[in-house]
Amino acid sequence: MKRSFLLPLAVALAFAVSGFACAANAADIAKGRAKAVQCQACHGMDGIAKIPEAPNLAGQNEDYLIKALKDFKSGARQNDMMSLVAKPLSDDDIANLAAFYHSLR
Repeated sequence: MKRSFLLPLAVALAFAVSGFACAANAADIAKGRAKAVQCQACHGMDGIAKIPEAPNLAGQNEDYLIKALKDFKSGARQNDMMSLVAKPLSDDDIANLAAFYHSLR
């Protein structure tokens, strides 16, 4: 009888711990807004492109933005400007930027 109680308790504990881990790694929109100052010449602070070659980022899917920035950073995706801009970004910077632009709906 005691064993049947341990499994649900272990599962509940695992969910609780993973929830805390997700909350600790949550992106910060305010930090993304601050970091986006370097992006505004092309993508605008409102996420609406200022030059024809740049895409609009307002409301863009967060996961897509994260993948695109990581791909520019690694070289898996090539663009002269974006490859240069993405290189120094940390994973937190990337998550924060993605959250910020996603929030501009």
